[in-house]
Amino acid sequence: MDYRLTPEDKERVKLLTIVSKKGFKDLNLDQLRKLQTLVEKKDYSHSKKAEKSKKKLLAKINVAHRLHSS
Repeated sequence: MDYRLTPEDKERVKLLTIVSKKGFKDLNLDQLRKLQTLVEKKDYSHSKKAEKSKKKLLAKINVAHRLHSS
């Protein structure tokens, strides 16, 4: 199995690091959209806990997206 990080993986990790340190307020609208797309693409079906965290994160991204849009 190949465990090298793809450019998408690196981008997702970079954005998640910003969110974990400073919250969603430091991401602009394009970064939020990119993060949402990257998280949706990532397959976490191997772990029930990871899949649940993914759904929670996507819900938080949607809220942040709405706040940035208004």
